[in-house]
Amino acid sequence: MQIHNVKRTTKLKTQTQVGRGGKRGKTSGRGTKGQKARSGHKIRPAFRDIIKKIPKLRGRGKNKNVSSSPKPSVVSVGRIAAVFTKAGAIISSRTLVEAKLIRPLSGKNPKVTVVSDGDIAVALVFENMHITAGAKAKIEAAGGTIK
Repeated sequence: MQIHNVKRTTKLKTQTQVGRGGKRGKTSGRGTKGQKARSGHKIRPAFRDIIKKIPKLRGRGKNKNVSSSPKPSVVSVGRIAAVFTKAGAIISSRTLVEAKLIRPLSGKNPKVTVVSDGDIAVALVFENMHITAGAKAKIEAAGGTIK
């Protein structure tokens, strides 16, 4: 047996590639200098700067002076008298919604304020609503009652 007849018992190991170098030399496709060329670069979005410049009003919502409770629906005595002509009819927020004088708020009957616009000649019964002093005088002069 001579040295040129000797065969290896294990396969020859080829060297594995490692991720250094490659086809991107010098700036490695990052251009030259600046924040974008550095590792771990993060640029703040331009829209964020716009948001930061807007003056903020602290408190509830955009303006804390506005109350969060829903405002009552306003109905005049004249409009109620035009729709309800029968004497002794009971007026409540439910009957006003049914007569389409007010709209329901999120599926519920809203609170109602009766104001003194117009005239009333029919005696009506008002239940569970806020009535201004002028409207109260007109209702009582017509013979109506407030519960």
